[in-house]
Amino acid sequence: MNTIEFQEFRKIPRLSRDIVITEKIDGTNGVIYIGENNEFYVGSKSRWLDEHTDNHNFWHWATTHKNELLKLGPGYHHGEWWGSGIQRGYGLSKGEKRWSLFNTQRWCLWNVEPKLISVDPKTLISKWQEKLPECCYLVPVLYEGQWFVNKDGKCEYVPDWELMKLRVYGSVASPGYMNPEGIVVYHKAGNVLFKKTIEKDSQPKNVI
Repeated sequence: MNTIEFQEFRKIPRLSRDIVITEKIDGTNGVIYIGENNEFYVGSKSRWLDEHTDNHNFWHWATTHKNELLKLGPGYHHGEWWGSGIQRGYGLSKGEKRWSLFNTQRWCLWNVEPKLISVDPKTLISKWQEKLPECCYLVPVLYEGQWFVNKDGKCEYVPDWELMKLRVYGSVASPGYMNPEGIVVYHKAGNVLFKKTIEKDSQPKNVI
């Protein structure tokens, strides 16, 4: 009797499906975990933080705003901690920093009307975006749709088009800042993220 577990080859998603392009902000990764009983943990990209191992003051900011952040609900909440004194700084001064969440599908800013996410075809129940606490930001959505669009009779590759707009017009996350980093492309069907930078995209980050 064969005792080895059989593993199916997973279904391959189709490439020609919708993508979401957001601005890639050059800061440092910040995660907040909220448990079912309001357990509250603050972390960086690779470790949990505390008052002795803070990362650019993210732990201190999160604990100060704990009551607001608990409104995010149970789960892991990932975002970019950026601003004054972190990487590019984006023109923010006097210690101003922001936490911009990555999940643009689920969330909208506190002062924006939520968008419809989906409608269950069987129950007809609508699912809407949730509003973020006022202390939180969201990475800017630059585009949502197919990889290629027709512009003036020419087929344009959208990620390169969005990179060019960032280069010419500057950051959307911090208007007026003219040295943004790049974009993140989310492929909906594949549930996978890709990044592309304006400069030195062919080189690994550790080399740069």
